[in-house]
Amino acid sequence: MFLRHRGIGLGIGAVAVALSLAACGASSGTSADAGKPTGEAAKKAVAQGGADFTTAAEKTAAMGTDAKPGEWPRTITHAMGTTEIKAQPKRVVVLDVGELDNVVSLGVQPVGYAPTEGSPELPSYLKQDAGTPENIGTINSLNLEAIAGLRPDLILGSQLRAADQYDELSKIAPTVFSIRPGFTWKENYLLNAAALDKTEEAKAKLADYDRAVKDLDGKLGDDKPVVSMVRFMPDGRIRLYAKASFIGTILDDAGIPRPDNQNIPDLAAEVSAENIDQADADVIFTGVYGDPKATDKAAVQGNPLWQNLKAVKAGHAYDVPDETWYLGLGVTAAMEVVADLDRYLTR
Repeated sequence: MFLRHRGIGLGIGAVAVALSLAACGASSGTSADAGKPTGEAAKKAVAQGGADFTTAAEKTAAMGTDAKPGEWPRTITHAMGTTEIKAQPKRVVVLDVGELDNVVSLGVQPVGYAPTEGSPELPSYLKQDAGTPENIGTINSLNLEAIAGLRPDLILGSQLRAADQYDELSKIAPTVFSIRPGFTWKENYLLNAAALDKTEEAKAKLADYDRAVKDLDGKLGDDKPVVSMVRFMPDGRIRLYAKASFIGTILDDAGIPRPDNQNIPDLAAEVSAENIDQADADVIFTGVYGDPKATDKAAVQGNPLWQNLKAVKAGHAYDVPDETWYLGLGVTAAMEVVADLDRYLTR
């Protein structure tokens, strides 16, 4: 059973109380479907290379609700089963940047938010409209006591991030999980909107995005530059982002071609500094996850291998905001990326 705890007090006992009253809640639902993997097994199934990775968008598109606009209670089918939401949510907790972007774009200021470890601040592009949500840990280390203390009436997250904590979360409040963040961002948006009874608003925002990306496609014409996406990660890792990523879907929608090694149905390919020549293209966009000093960005870009890349020699290698291009995972970030692409590629 799911709970909508409006009367649980703050403090050390908040989580204990929330997790002990599962049979008493006003909102009901099922945990995982029979036979469906849970916990770490569920995370691995939808991670890069997992059994359910490539089908995540299609499966998410089939989720949602049959409830009519304004109809409550409503039952949401999602990655972990079904959840009944009794009334219009007013205190929403989001467990990742994608869910934050989604709810803020729909006029909802969440009461709690879990940032990424590499970017602990509220994303600058959402600050104006997001309000002041409380920190509830990070995407990989949720603080359940803090979540319960906020008395949420809806929790939005994903199976990939928090499958192992779904049962505990769903005893705090009705919880709706997408399968994974990333290339499923449009499907996730509609799933989150269904839980908030804001489907029409979400469809309108996606229509705005479609118009913007088609306009960019038209401006670029038939002779589009080949674009390479390079992201510097901690511990020396370098990723070349591919089709099954947030940025990959946007480039696909705009008809922008990619190098062969990025034109693959995967999140990314990893290269080393020694073979950074594999990142070459007509245009290179680079992002950095977390502190640039914790990456090899400076060393790589100071190396002759980087300096000899076609895009670099032509002055067509650009640093772009990681918080929108790679971490945004929602329609607001997508619109920012399209505007950036327009600025850089239609000069």
